[in-house]
Amino acid sequence: MNTKRVVGWVAFFGVAAALTWGPDYFMPSDEGEASVATAATPAKSKIRGTLPAASASGKPAVIKDLSPSGDLFAARSWKAAPMLASVTEQPVNQTPVVPVPSVPPMPFQFVGKLNDRSDLQVFLQNGEKIYVVRKGDVIDDTWRIEGISDVELSFVYLPLHLSQTLSVGSTQ
Repeated sequence: MNTKRVVGWVAFFGVAAALTWGPDYFMPSDEGEASVATAATPAKSKIRGTLPAASASGKPAVIKDLSPSGDLFAARSWKAAPMLASVTEQPVNQTPVVPVPSVPPMPFQFVGKLNDRSDLQVFLQNGEKIYVVRKGDVIDDTWRIEGISDVELSFVYLPLHLSQTLSVGSTQ
């Protein structure tokens, strides 16, 4: 059991070493030989105040920028950014709008009429009730009969004093 463990560790370290040194050994370099960046000291420099980086072959070595781009600690999320609600102000109407009163629809239906020589009577129906009316009669303290002709019956809606008509037949 002990030898299996040792063989396993040796195999692990062998594979790790091969992966570490393998790419450098098998990959060809761009210049054919390894370039090493060196810095000249002020005593060796011909131009005072400069420190050029030079390789072993005398060409300047390219230095890659290894600094991270952007913010390393920026918050990342798959959720969509929340949209802020827009508030639109509407002016407050201080005076309430009062609807203009109007005449309700005519509640009566024409049933028939009786023409006597002295006066004309009209029969009207409102739901289950039947009314026999003449000119000048008031129905339920809300409707007054203004006039009766061969074609129409004229009403006045008493709470608003507005007129309305009802067809009661034809001239033919």
